[in-house]
Formats: sequence, C-alpha cells, structure tokens
Amino acid sequence: MSTSFLAPAMMIASGSIHAVVNAILKGGKDKMAGRAIIDGSSAVILLPATLLVPLPEGAWGWLATTAVLHSLYLFALVRALETSDFSAAYPILRGTAPLITAALAIGVFGEPASPRELIGIGCIGAAMFVMVSGRHIEARGLAWALFTGVMIASYTVIDAQGVRAAPTPMSFIVWMFVLMGSVTVTMFGLVSRGAIFASAVKQWRPGVIAGALSILTYGLALSAFALGPTAPLAALRETGMVTALLIATFVLKERVTPARAVGVLGILAGAVLILTR
Repeated sequence: MSTSFLAPAMMIASGSIHAVVNAILKGGKDKMAGRAIIDGSSAVILLPATLLVPLPEGAWGWLATTAVLHSLYLFALVRALETSDFSAAYPILRGTAPLITAALAIGVFGEPASPRELIGIGCIGAAMFVMVSGRHIEARGLAWALFTGVMIASYTVIDAQGVRAAPTPMSFIVWMFVLMGSVTVTMFGLVSRGAIFASAVKQWRPGVIAGALSILTYGLALSAFALGPTAPLAALRETGMVTALLIATFVLKERVTPARAVGVLGILAGAVLILTR
C-alpha cells in the first residue's frame, strides 16, 4: 500500500473510531470519571511497551507541551459534553480544528490557498453558524466546544512535530499515552476531590474499551502524521463526524434536526474541500 493512500486511510479510520470513543464518554453518567478511566486504562495498557521502544529523545519538549494542551482539551471536552447534545457539541469541537489550522496557515504563515480551500473554509464557517443558530446548542456549551476545538488544533500541530522528532513514531505514541494517562487521572482526581474514583467503579468496563480504542484512534493519527503533511490529514480526520451523527441518532437516541444534519454535512464537506488540492 502506497504512502499516499495509507496516511489518508489511517486518518479516515481514526476519525470514525474517535467518534465511537467520545460517544462512549457521552453515554457515561460521570464524564470526568469516564475520561479518567479512558486515559488511565490507555496508560496501563501501554506501560509495558515503554520497555520495548526507545526513549523519546528529541521529543521531550513536545511531550511536555502536549501534556498541557491535552489537559486543557480534556477538561473542555468534558464540560462541552456535560452541557450539550453529542450531535451538537461534537461537530463544532471537531469542525473548529481544521478551520483554525487553515486560517493560521493562510493568514499567519502566508501559505498559498486555492479557491477550493477558501470555499472549504467558508463551508465550515457557514455550517458552524447553522449548528449554533436556532437553539441547537446553548452559549455555555458553544463556548466549551469552541475552546475544545482550539485545543485540538493546537495539540495536533505539536504532536505532528513531536512524532517526527522522536526516534520512532511508536516511541512518541507510547510515551505520550503513558504521560497523558497519569496527568488526566491526577487532574480529574483533584478537580473532583476524589469523587471520580467512586464513580469509576460503576462505569469502568466501557471506559476500558474506550481506552483501548483511544490508543488505536490517536495512534493511527500520529502514524499518519509521520507519513504526510499535517493540515490536510487533520482535515480528513473530520470525516468521523458522519459516524458521530449516526451514533447520536441510532444509539444515543438524540433528536437530530434537519438543520443539525446539514451543519454536520457542511463541516464534513468543508474539511474535504480543504484536503483536496
């Protein structure tokens, strides 16, 4: 399989699996406990692998930076899912990321933009307006979803650099998951004053499943970044929003209005347009 096909295929699979992980989180009663189980179990699963991969020499700074960004991302993600429907919050927090990435690349770093890419940015912006209009999401949920999207865009850029700086992609992937598991459990344990540990006992099974899937989804994404350019691959990952819409409709039994469905498909269309050069 050629690299030009492998990296996009990894990202498409990563996007769908990511939607499943977050649907499991949304379905849990205690979102903080759920996220702590997901990241904690990912760390436990990969802990033995730290003996099999080289130390991430050259990438420690990237790992420290991504630990901070991921902590902010996870806290905002929990708040977004606590205050909003999955089918409303998830497309916004995911759709914001490629929009910001493209805006920075074009507006700040002066990268050339084709008419197709500009149309894609417009599609995402218009689709997000559809999502937030008509009371599809409340102001508080919108704020958390947008902040989550900013953090996604930030850690995506950092992690893409880190996975390329490490001796091997697996070195960065393994150490990142182990570090993040420790940070996440500690953070939510402190924020909840230990309450998450009692809740974790009641919902650990789906959390462990989501933890294993979390390794798969972001492992695929980081492996893809090691093979290709960051911005188009990050945009392609947003195809997972279609999976998220299907889960929200048929599993979580959320009411997905026509306008909300149009918003999701518009964000997806914009991501595809940004990707296609």
